[in-house]
Order: sequence, then structure tokens, then C-alpha cells
Amino acid sequence: MKIKILWADDEIDLLKPHILFLESKGYEVVSVNNGSSAVDKNREDNFDIIFLDENMPGISGLDALVTIKMEKPYVPVVMITKSEEEHIMEEAIGSNIADYLIKPVHPNQILLAIKKNLDKSKLVSQTTNSNYQKDFKELGMQLNSDLDIAGWNEVYEKLVYWELKLEGIDDSGMLEILNMQKKEANTQFSKFIDENYLKWLNGVEERPQMVHTLFKDCIHPTLDHTSPFVLVIDNLRYDQWKILRPLFSKYYSIPKEEVVYSILPTTTQYARNAFFAGLMPSEIAKKYPDLWLDEDAEGSKNKNEAALLEHQLARLARDIKWSYNKITNLDAGKKLVDNFNKLLDNNLNVIVWNFVDMLSHARTDMEVIRELADDESAYRSLTLSWFEHSPLYEIIKKCAESGRKLIVTTDHGTVRVNSPVKIIGDRGTNTNLRYKVGRSLSYKEKDVFQIKDPAEGYLPKSSLSSEFVFAKENDFFVYPNNYNHFVKHFTNTFQHGGVSLEEVLIPYVELEPKSAKGATGESTAAADPVSSRNVSRFKRPGRK
Repeated sequence: MKIKILWADDEIDLLKPHILFLESKGYEVVSVNNGSSAVDKNREDNFDIIFLDENMPGISGLDALVTIKMEKPYVPVVMITKSEEEHIMEEAIGSNIADYLIKPVHPNQILLAIKKNLDKSKLVSQTTNSNYQKDFKELGMQLNSDLDIAGWNEVYEKLVYWELKLEGIDDSGMLEILNMQKKEANTQFSKFIDENYLKWLNGVEERPQMVHTLFKDCIHPTLDHTSPFVLVIDNLRYDQWKILRPLFSKYYSIPKEEVVYSILPTTTQYARNAFFAGLMPSEIAKKYPDLWLDEDAEGSKNKNEAALLEHQLARLARDIKWSYNKITNLDAGKKLVDNFNKLLDNNLNVIVWNFVDMLSHARTDMEVIRELADDESAYRSLTLSWFEHSPLYEIIKKCAESGRKLIVTTDHGTVRVNSPVKIIGDRGTNTNLRYKVGRSLSYKEKDVFQIKDPAEGYLPKSSLSSEFVFAKENDFFVYPNNYNHFVKHFTNTFQHGGVSLEEVLIPYVELEPKSAKGATGESTAAADPVSSRNVSRFKRPGRK
């Protein structure tokens, strides 16, 4: 089917050579010489693209544009004008034009505008496929080599990049190839963790930047010259950060963006407590036994994050004013927005936002969420939609307006599981699908990553914990009892606790506000404490 073009210009007779050129390329061109006729023709027929002269007698091109867009908003309109006046350009762009050309126009300019607007997806698809095919070979060679820490970071960043690019062109064939490559990458990464994780923790080999030293190594030094906001978005995968990144970029430059490593188990109880304490779990249990809850203990396992951070700041000799703010629902988020200016009196503000964690759990338990987030692409889309309309986005804007540095990170990611692995444990075994801790576990050793001695993995040794075992890649643990029911219920849900690229490799990002306001970190805001059940205000340790 020919592409049909409507071209409106009061000097259309002079453009006959251009029209003949387009017709020679296989396009069908309908021409009119005024705005009224352009509006009428648009109503009568369906055009793939419209070229509209801005300055015509009677109804101007800009007036015709408004009517055309109201009646058929998805038809691309290219505005053509003799004028280079800024206000005309701004008015046309504000009316959602597809392109803007200045007379005299060359036939190739018209052709380029058509291809850019009508053939763009096809051209992008061809180029993306070609580029991925080239990178596919390189990624394959990397996966078959002896990758180090930096190599794995690079491979994962590339895989996420191509996943988002290929998703954008909706090529199921290429996405299938990529998913096969991701599966192979996760297999090799699990072997890498198996071989190196305990060596890192015990100083046998140089370790990567890990979540339990992230505050001391990366955030603590920034306190010398800034008063940052630290945003910990629970369960934030690296690919989710990438789709949120453009929204942050509206208000921030991003001088530092890297992948760091979570700890095992990749769960809030272990990884996030380790982040706030600056210690591994067994060190927390030994040093602050009143702040650590074992697997078999009742109650929330991460209710002492503020106290753990207070102790870490004291060990780092940081005599500063700070706040810890944990947001678990919409009302608490709105309250934090309302009280935002009161936070500007602090040298450090830490915000924990639990939505992504709640989303992953809701997806498991609620059928409607499972349908909305059917796969990784839909899961990312749901995350983006939430963020755009959340109080958190308002806080991001306010941070930028105040000139404060923003640091974004998480404690662990999450992985979509689809391969059940049988395991047997006694009644006291924990319920997590990606790791098990207990005394009488029965499993196939090839299916898991084992830490037989919890002390070697810096994990607390309780009455339950003679060993820890972790599911790898996209596996999840299922007991033989009622096996088929649980396999059906949990297949294709997002889980965390085990060993995969998606769970272990997490984003750490430092952002500088584009606004100059308050760039020194100074604030004239009132020093009144924030009064909220979800927002706690702390002064430096020892103050009353």
C-alpha cells in the first residue's frame, strides 16, 4: 500500500518538482493551496503524513494544525515556513508537530522527514538487530572466557542495554535469542559466585564493592562536602533503574553510575541490614545482638535500620544531624513531601522506599498484578508508571530544586523464577523460595550454592542454621509435598534471596542537581523535627 501524503502550501504550483520527486519514489501526494482545504481533506481521507505551510491566507498553517491535531492527533505533521522567528517555532513545537523545516526546502529534506517519521521504527529495528548480532558474538566470547569482577559488570550492563533496546523494537525473535544468552550468562555467573564469594568475604581474593561496605566506602566520603539525600529503593533491579533514569535526568546530571554487589542471602533481612550497619549479618548479631533477629524470631527483621545506621555513623566519627525515613504506603509518602523543607536542616537524609518490594510480593499473591506484570518488560513498565505518579517523584524534584546531591541505590534485586528444584527440610526450615537455612536439608548439590559453615559466609548461626543453600539462575525451591500446586503458583513470579545477575548486581548512582539553588548544601529551612510515625529525626549520637 502506498504511503499517502497531504501537502498544503499557497505556492503549491511552485513545488511541482518536489511532488514529482516524491511520486517517483512511490509516494502518493495530495496537494492543496490553503489551510481550510487541508482541514477538509484531512477529514475526508486518511493520510500517513501532512506537510503544512505555516503562512497561508485565510486559515494559517498554525490554525489548521490545531484543528488537524484535535481531529486526528496521531497523524504526523511537518511544519514548513519561511520564518525563523523563535515564537513561531515554539508555537508549532508546542502544538506537537513531528518536524520543522525552513524554506526553501530541498526534495531530500522532505524525503528525510518522511523516513524519519514513517520508516523510523523499521530503520531502528534493522539497525538495532544488526548491532546486536555483532555484539552477540562478542558477548558469547566474553561468556566463554574467564571473566573477572569488572568483566561481569560489563557483561550485565550490556545484556540490560540490549534487553531494553530490543524490547523497544518489539522483535520477538531477537528477544528470544537475547533471553537464551541471558540464561547462559546466569549459568556462568552462578559458577563465578560459587568459586569466589567466600574467598571475597574471607580476604582470599580482592572483592568487589559490596553492599555492606557501600555506605562507608562511597556515601561516607561525600559527607565531607555535601549534605546528600540517600534513596534506598528496596528490590530495585539494574534494568528498572535504567528505565527510571531518563526521569531523574530531567533534574540531575549523573556523574557516577555503577554496578555493585549485594550479599547472600539477597533479602532485606540480610542485605539491607548489612547496608545500614556497615557490617555482615554475623557481625551485626555479635556486636548488636539486640538489633538482630534470627530466622525463627517473631516480628519484622528490619525494624532496627535507623539504630544500625546510628551506630555506623558513630563508628565513622560522623558528628552530624541526620534523618531516617521509611516509606511503606502512599500516605507516608505524601507526608514526607509535605514535610520536605524540614529535612533540609540535616547533613544527611536517608529515605527507604518499599514500593518495588511490595510490587514483587503483590505480583506473587494477587492475580491482577500478575496479569499486569506478566514478564520483565511489563514489570519494568509497571515500575515506571508507578514512579511517574508517586510522591517519590515529587521528592526527587524537590531534592533537585534545593540543590542537594542525591544518591540512589538498593539492597538487592529480584529474578523471575521458572524452574522448580526439589528440596526437603524439617518443620523449622524457612519459607523463602530462593534460599533455605536449616539442619536437615536434603537436595542435589549440583542444583544449589552451598554455605555449609554459616561463619564462613558471615551468617549468624542459630538453632536452625547448620547450613545455607541458595537457588541459582531462575530456579526456586519447592517441597515434594503438594509439589504441583506450588510449582503452578510460583512459576514466573519475581523472587529474591538467591544467586543471579538480577539479584546480586545492583545499581549505585550519584546524581548532581542541574539547579544551582542551594548547591553548597546550606539551608535556611526551619529545624523543627518531622513528626510522623514513619519519619524519625536523629541528632548526632550523644546529643540530647
